[in-house]
Amino acid sequence: MNRATKRLISLVFLATATSAQALAQSPNGTLAKIRDAGEIRLGHRDVSVPFSYLDDGQKPVGFAMDLCARIVDAVKAELKQPSLQTKLQPIQLSTQIPLIENGTIDIVCGPATNTLERQKVVAFSTTIFVSSIRAVVQKDAPIKTFEDLGGRPVSLTSGSTSIGLLSARAQAKNFQTKNILTPDHAASFLALTTGRSDAFVMDDILLASLIAGSPNPSDWRIIDDSLRTEPYGLIIRKGDPEFKALVDKTLVAMMKSGEFGELYAKWFTRPIPPKNVNLNFPMTAPLKDAVANPNDKGV
Repeated sequence: MNRATKRLISLVFLATATSAQALAQSPNGTLAKIRDAGEIRLGHRDVSVPFSYLDDGQKPVGFAMDLCARIVDAVKAELKQPSLQTKLQPIQLSTQIPLIENGTIDIVCGPATNTLERQKVVAFSTTIFVSSIRAVVQKDAPIKTFEDLGGRPVSLTSGSTSIGLLSARAQAKNFQTKNILTPDHAASFLALTTGRSDAFVMDDILLASLIAGSPNPSDWRIIDDSLRTEPYGLIIRKGDPEFKALVDKTLVAMMKSGEFGELYAKWFTRPIPPKNVNLNFPMTAPLKDAVANPNDKGV
């Protein structure tokens, strides 16, 4: 083999190795999709206070939106595309997973319970919030536990996990409630405030937001008893470890630096737009634990 042939073979091997290395370093999945499109698509909710909702200027704001903004910055840095565009896509509870699956959006910036059932079709970021299924009642009502609701009318939102959880507790503890099913959370709370029910069972943070926005917040209280705790995560596509790693790395870094806690205080313990209502919802023990020990466990 002459010198020219040896040199040619060496060049071929070098080119192959370089191409393989470049391929290995090239982003795949969602990151590749974002890079090629020149934009990242965020799904947002319209009325999920304080996670993702519209302010008086119809701009999506909230705790989850702020977290997603940090993730967008991380994606820009990872792809070395500072001019990457952000596209906002309104979503609903019923459309968020299909829109992730079909590629319309890249991440859900809103409250989403991380369940084992949902994990079959989508992935979740590390936990960003932990809610509890509790009940709101009149401040002076003699109701401290779910057992105290036996024989009483209780408002529940159709399709919510609260229905099955309350039923399971009632069977286990041998009591019955008179369930009033309504189409949405506002109607469920209205049933309580107009005296048609004695309690409304739902995620505690949603109850807190309804109370804060009511004419007389001091008239209501949330009981301490809980049917179940539910971790929230940002929904992303399943089978995309590269993008999930970037999302989780960003969130965990915020938790370790204290930025996550500052954003939480901004949205949960201080006045928020558009009416400067304060939810007065300090970080709970389960969420403090999730921040101290980041994880993406579902229920």
